[in-house]
Amino acid sequence: MPLTPAERRRYARHLALPAVGMEGQERLKAASVLIVGLGGLGSPAALYLTAAGVGRIGLLDFDRVDETNLQRQVLHGTSAVGRSKVESARQRLRDLNPHVELHGYAEPLTRQNAVALVNAYDVVVDGTDQFAVRYLINDACVIAKRPNVYGSVHRFEGQVSVFATTKGPCYRCLFPEPPAPGTVPSCAEGGVLGVLPGIIGSLQAAEAIKLIVGTGEPLIGRLLHFDALTMRTHDVSFARDPDCPMCSDNATPTLLDDYDTFCGTPAPDATADSGIELTPDEVKRRIDAGWTPWLLDVREPWEYSTAQIAGATLIPLGDLAQRAHEVPRDADVVVYCHHGMRSAHAVSMLRLAGWPRVFNLSGGIDRWSVETDRSVPRY
Repeated sequence: MPLTPAERRRYARHLALPAVGMEGQERLKAASVLIVGLGGLGSPAALYLTAAGVGRIGLLDFDRVDETNLQRQVLHGTSAVGRSKVESARQRLRDLNPHVELHGYAEPLTRQNAVALVNAYDVVVDGTDQFAVRYLINDACVIAKRPNVYGSVHRFEGQVSVFATTKGPCYRCLFPEPPAPGTVPSCAEGGVLGVLPGIIGSLQAAEAIKLIVGTGEPLIGRLLHFDALTMRTHDVSFARDPDCPMCSDNATPTLLDDYDTFCGTPAPDATADSGIELTPDEVKRRIDAGWTPWLLDVREPWEYSTAQIAGATLIPLGDLAQRAHEVPRDADVVVYCHHGMRSAHAVSMLRLAGWPRVFNLSGGIDRWSVETDRSVPRY
């Protein structure tokens, strides 16, 4: 796909690179990349892939811009707070490079749409922070035979790799099973150095460009680890698992029926068991009608000091096993955390230990703030 004179001027520094040159830049123009998640990782990846001249970019995210995003999600600005992340991203990226075709998908990635979306692009960049979605992306990439450029961040550390290439390992080869629910805190729960997703997301963009241009040594079969505190990196080599249920020679790759169940986490709007999951509106309606549940907050102390539901008792999830005796057995107990995952784990613990009437606040205090009581700060 020949470059126009305007594109040759714009990409002059690429054209000067022997490993890219005119042929490599034309490959970028002819290529397409799907970016799943427009947060901390997706922001730099989208910016640099757009600036690099990838011809067609898909932008998938069903969330809206929140003020707490702006510490690290540099694709969005203060004026975008409350807007769809997809629309915010498209506006910024159109200004960055009008030669790139942008497609927005303001929807979640699901079992129903994953393979079709992935199949429509040459490379997928995983900018998500939920294990269920990571496994879904991996499986869809294996089925569609599309490379998956993976990145993740946690506090001061990040990881990058490339999965699902021809003859290369997939995400399941490295992580056959998801971590136990509640053992890996989200960015909101554990914090993250704002610049870290910028570094990791930029590395993901670099890997995607190398795959498209066909240059360098992509991180296939290698997991790169970066520590921002020590400024040290190291990579770990790993091979394709000959027994991998998705990518081994004898495997018949298919999507799971339920990725949330596989990862042991509740779906964002889980209401299948109304005896366990209660929405904020349901809780508020019952309280207004005279219900007096015992509210249990299983977040960390700093979160409790930032925002809380009036009358709640704080027992962090990590302390719950030792302090369970403080939770009344003869009362209705409503448990909440930030988004509903840690509290779901706490509900399971208490019910297994014999507490008969324990309920999870679906969506956590964040959903409570959005839908029920806007005076409760979001973070």
